[in-house]
Amino acid sequence: MRKYIILLTQNKTLLRLSFIQLLCYFGAWFSHMGIFTLLINLGAPAWALSTAAAFTFLPSMVLAPFSGVLIDMVPTKKLMLTLTLIEIVTVLGLIFITSLSGLWILLALVFIRMGAGSIYFQTEMSLLPKFLGDEDLKMANEIHSIIWSVSYALGMAIAGFYIHYFGTTSAFVVDMVIYLIGFWLLVGLRIPTLITHAHTKVFEMIGSGFLYLRKNPKIMHLILLHASVGLTAYDVLVALLADYQYKSLLSVSLIIGFINAARAISLVFGQLFLSSKINPKTLFTIFIVQGLSIMLWGILQFDFYLSFIGIFLCGLFATTIWSYTYTLIQYATDESYYGRVLAYNDMVFMGVGTLTSFAIGALFEWGMALWMITCLLGGLFILVGFYWKWVQRL
Repeated sequence: MRKYIILLTQNKTLLRLSFIQLLCYFGAWFSHMGIFTLLINLGAPAWALSTAAAFTFLPSMVLAPFSGVLIDMVPTKKLMLTLTLIEIVTVLGLIFITSLSGLWILLALVFIRMGAGSIYFQTEMSLLPKFLGDEDLKMANEIHSIIWSVSYALGMAIAGFYIHYFGTTSAFVVDMVIYLIGFWLLVGLRIPTLITHAHTKVFEMIGSGFLYLRKNPKIMHLILLHASVGLTAYDVLVALLADYQYKSLLSVSLIIGFINAARAISLVFGQLFLSSKINPKTLFTIFIVQGLSIMLWGILQFDFYLSFIGIFLCGLFATTIWSYTYTLIQYATDESYYGRVLAYNDMVFMGVGTLTSFAIGALFEWGMALWMITCLLGGLFILVGFYWKWVQRL
């Protein structure tokens, strides 16, 4: 932890970006929890829950070819401010959804908001290599994963209690206010620009980006490995557990909050503990243990309290896999292609998350038990571990 604090105190730009990140992620979980709680309270079917979860990931898939070009062509700070404003406006729109008749409006707002959020994330992650060296970049990615996990833990835990007592509308207002604070902090930040092709045609840049990936198969393999973390898109799974399996124990918002908070706490501990231990040789073992931990969670789901053992274990390795494989992609990419490659990486990553969300909902509606679906996700991680073994031999 000390090395992260030293880096943040020495680099004021990274410190400000990280603080904005912490605020906005924390706020985002209020509305994220609010959306699922609202849908369940309105009696939404399982397909609506899985679609809402999938729309969290789908924008990155659809927008990736264009978002990478935007990052490389539009002034960076102007782009980040515009994207933050879009997120504020879409959260405001959620306040007015009060019945299932507004379901498609809600899904559209989720899509637009997550599209803006994904481009903002890609912009920030493309920006880091511009002012950080290799070792600092690795630590910055780890800081990002810790911030995501801390905000996830606090956001989900606090949102669960907050929504239980004050409702979803109030949660959306809190999220909007927090994003307004983040916008104000971003206005006063000096950051370098990522513009490298200001006068190049859009479709020409898109084509050159895909051609670059084709000529660098190593990057493509790393993107696929990174995308495996998308298998941990548990939002639908947790919502279904809260709605169908544990509903008699506590309110839906509290159950979702407790499960996700426990998972997020383990994500923080995992990143702190495994940061110095992960390398190309240990990555295989981490993939295998991640898969086995998810399977254990599935086996223990028959008991709400006992299942927290599995939840905690399966969260220990996800952020480490995410940050390490992301860093490998950044190392392997030429500076002039950062925006496009990281956008394509997000496209694949979010594609896996989208398919996972839809698949969980579909398998459940077809009659597969939730514990079996969970074990299936764990088995896929084991297969990815052996894929990494194969990639190392290339």
